[in-house]
Amino acid sequence: MSGGTEPRAVGIDELLERVRTGYRRIEAKEAHEAARTGRAVLVDIRYAALRERDGLIPGALVIERNELEWRLDPQGSHRLPEATGHDLRVVVICNEGYASSLAAASLHQLGLHRATDLVDGFQAWRAAGLPVEAPAAARG
Repeated sequence: MSGGTEPRAVGIDELLERVRTGYRRIEAKEAHEAARTGRAVLVDIRYAALRERDGLIPGALVIERNELEWRLDPQGSHRLPEATGHDLRVVVICNEGYASSLAAASLHQLGLHRATDLVDGFQAWRAAGLPVEAPAAARG
């Protein structure tokens, strides 16, 4: 018996609300402009089936969610060349903006204090009419 009190369980909605208070989320057009001007790196964590169905954001790094922390940790042995330091501005993109919030919070725990995520995810990007490369199957 640990003798301490157990932490209060929270549901996913409360957890999302909590982690999102730790940073400012970004809208699609602002993310596009930040990436276009070199002020941010876009990171697409959607799984392959969604990328194949809906296409890709030109220039975005594709990193599977289960590899994200290893690939973006500036001190890690498996980091990408883009993981140059803890002040890197990363915009994490999932399909609808939920998993990306948890991913951005995880990056904050690694010290990537400028990490954020895209409000409403890839679907908001596409709805805003921003560039999307056709899925490989559609390109022939």
